[in-house]
Amino acid sequence: MPRPKTHYAKCGDLNIAYQVFGDGPFDLLFAQGWLTNVEYAWESPDYARFLTKLGRMARVIFFDKRGTGMSDRDVGVATLEQRSEDINAVLDAVGSEKAVLFGVSEGGAMCSVFAATYPQRVSHLILNGSRPKYVWTEDYPYGVKPEEVEPQIASFLENWGEPFALKDGAPSVADDPAVAEWFASYLRFSASPRAAEQITRMNYQIDYRDVLPIIQAPALVIHREHDLWCPIENARFIADNIPNAELRVIPGNDHIVWYGDQDRLIAEIKEFVVGETSGASVDRALKTILFLDIVGSTDHLSTMGDERWKSILEQLDLNVGRRVSAFGGRRIKHTGDGYLLSFSGPTRAIEFAKTIGEDIDRLGLQCQIGIHTGECEMRGEDLSGLAVHIAARIMSEAAPQAIAASQTVKDLVVGSGLEFTSLGSRELKGVPGEWPLYQVAN
Repeated sequence: MPRPKTHYAKCGDLNIAYQVFGDGPFDLLFAQGWLTNVEYAWESPDYARFLTKLGRMARVIFFDKRGTGMSDRDVGVATLEQRSEDINAVLDAVGSEKAVLFGVSEGGAMCSVFAATYPQRVSHLILNGSRPKYVWTEDYPYGVKPEEVEPQIASFLENWGEPFALKDGAPSVADDPAVAEWFASYLRFSASPRAAEQITRMNYQIDYRDVLPIIQAPALVIHREHDLWCPIENARFIADNIPNAELRVIPGNDHIVWYGDQDRLIAEIKEFVVGETSGASVDRALKTILFLDIVGSTDHLSTMGDERWKSILEQLDLNVGRRVSAFGGRRIKHTGDGYLLSFSGPTRAIEFAKTIGEDIDRLGLQCQIGIHTGECEMRGEDLSGLAVHIAARIMSEAAPQAIAASQTVKDLVVGSGLEFTSLGSRELKGVPGEWPLYQVAN
């Protein structure tokens, strides 16, 4: 196969590098892991062979996420929300309305968030060697111990540029010096040491467990039985928590997907996709819900009188309409002095909330804002479901002129630079259990 040409998709102001190759009967978007470079990947005989085999099975859409490889580099640390927007931009650029998403390692995180957010664009979801959460906690004992994080980062930075030790990542080729040299070069072509450190620190904070139950597409979780970089318990957790998931454990101990038994892995993918017909409903999706309410409306009305209060509300409505459009949101309901709004992701919702809060302050008013990300049922222009109810209850817990958010929101904006302070765990009326809540820091 001749090497494909690199093209660029626009995602806002950023350029996302991608390649398209193969002539199979379905589109397959391949989301790579940690650090990537779509051009230098072809310099490895093993990787080139793997990509060529994928191209015999499908039309492959191959890309570098923002901050890595041939895509724009100096972009800071991208959130999962932003990485899923990269997928949207690339699919649009190649004219793919619906695709199989194949996410390996950390690429599984962005694919999972995308599949939950844009179910109409995903026919199948395939995850290989992926983790839903990277760092160990009592409620997730399969992650890296916190005390191991800094030594791991220090180790790869200290040896950056040297032949990369693959005894855990790809034991089958760990003794081949040519592979170690190429992989070290691949990392250098993919990111600078500082960028690699930033991306790694962000990855250690990933936690998308709450997203898994919302995924509608048929899902295949493939995992090599003795993967040392990503223990198999991670795959079992993912498969147990995606409603339409199937776990297939295959022999081997290589985490890096293009090493080891390529033919077995690709055969599993082909059998799953060709043998499955996607019946996923598109009336449910992952949405970020924002409730906004003016504090003390009755008192304001009494003080200002009908005409002045009406004028203030008209200006508020104008501001909300302009801001929600600017941040890519949608107005669902308006109740005079309150709003129910929807956004594709939590970062945009929080930035909207900060901006509209300033507008409201200039009007001499105060507001409460609550934000939650969860599965919603879409009925025409309306949204319903538990996520909507939770967002409303979170708003009621917010202090005047403050933004309260759920744990899910906090987890999904890791890497955005947004900061939170804990509000503790609260009982939300009509919602089972206790919910950790956070306030967005100014």
